[in-house]
Amino acid sequence: MGSRIEVPIAPYATCDRKSFAFTSARDRWPVILTGAIDDVHRAIVAIDDEPKRKEGKTILEGLAKLKYELQHDRHLTPLVDDGKPDIPSYNKELELSGNPKWFNVPWLFAECYLYRRVHTLFSLSDHWKTYDVFSRQKMSTFRSSRPAVLELAAKYKELVSQLESDVKSAKDPEELDAAERILFLEMCEICLWGNATDLSLLTSLTYEDIQKLQGADARKEAEKNILVNDLPAAYKVLKAAQNAGKKDRPVDIILDNAGFELFVDLILAGYLLAAGLATRITLHPKTIPWFVSDVIPDDFAALLGALANPQGFYSTPDEHSDQVPEALSRKEASDLSFLFQHWAGFHAEGQLLLRPNLFWTSAHSYWQLPQAEPRLYEDLKASELVIFKGDLNYRKLTADAMWEPTTPFTTAIGPMGPASNVRTLALRTCKADTVVGLPGGADERLKGMEDGGGDSGARKWAWSGKWAVAQFCDGKA
Repeated sequence: MGSRIEVPIAPYATCDRKSFAFTSARDRWPVILTGAIDDVHRAIVAIDDEPKRKEGKTILEGLAKLKYELQHDRHLTPLVDDGKPDIPSYNKELELSGNPKWFNVPWLFAECYLYRRVHTLFSLSDHWKTYDVFSRQKMSTFRSSRPAVLELAAKYKELVSQLESDVKSAKDPEELDAAERILFLEMCEICLWGNATDLSLLTSLTYEDIQKLQGADARKEAEKNILVNDLPAAYKVLKAAQNAGKKDRPVDIILDNAGFELFVDLILAGYLLAAGLATRITLHPKTIPWFVSDVIPDDFAALLGALANPQGFYSTPDEHSDQVPEALSRKEASDLSFLFQHWAGFHAEGQLLLRPNLFWTSAHSYWQLPQAEPRLYEDLKASELVIFKGDLNYRKLTADAMWEPTTPFTTAIGPMGPASNVRTLALRTCKADTVVGLPGGADERLKGMEDGGGDSGARKWAWSGKWAVAQFCDGKA
């Protein structure tokens, strides 16, 4: 491994009371840990196996201890070695940070440390090693997304059928290209706003609120809230590769959240393959439960399982309600089954791959990717386009640093920028302070809006998920 790349700008830290880092550590993390404690407690109640119950109670004690240390601003302690190769890296980073306390530590590191420490409580056990403390929430939220799922499933089926008939009917190439371009932009925008269901941030929203965020009308309304939109440039490189007749045109998607967002990521992946804009899609999930709602391989299996038996999934009551949902219509069930068959077909043909990597749950920002995980870096260089989904990936791309908001995106992503040989597209709704690539005066204008932060010095407009960026850097140019 080469020497560590230094970021020229300081990172956001939990001691900055004007930042979302402080608010997140003070308000969100205790709620998330309380949710984890409740989940394990409910699991223990349903278990007859006494050794497993006993271990569960030990895990509960560990979660309660972590919550106490956080809320009382104790020192972060070294992670207990669970045999995974990332533990020494975490503990080395902790040492270099000077034995910090919870409210005086770089936010990105502290948040990654929090989830990695939660995981050690399970990974060091005998009976709970594969338990996902967030799984119950993830699938419940996907179930609550039923209206948007059905809307998109119907559109996807119609779209794929249309693509096949367009190819057969040999429509005018210019007309086809114009239609394809619009479809690409719409698919990416659906993908962009899909992380309205980021569970780690939805500690106060109801299921009804989530549904409102996901409909077609909401997407149209939200288009004007995309502050930087480089999607046409991303389309151009995919179309150029297709027109050049390149046989192998892979696209990589660095995943963010499970449930509805994974569903829209698969909608985009299926569209790119069906339209011939990519020949292979590699999805990159996390290896362990992460940031409440991030995708792990089991979430992919659970989603496909729900689509394989849509009536069974959507027409049975969930744990939040005794009310039996209305059964799916024959067409709705057929549309969802079509999705399952279409995606399963791509998967069977090797065109839709799942490739987890421990790097995605390290405390490293992506400035360190070329040194920390050179093989993964080489894989991404071979891709026509690498799509980074969501807020956490954006924070890691930009090292979660306090950049001036007018700093070019290509500068803020450092070694992943120009001359990296990686084509990067970040699809991100803003849910943290770090934001770059804005035109002059935009940050000030947004701060001046209601709840934007005003004279407080806080960039509150960037915390809500109301605003978004779709930013592109052609590292192959």
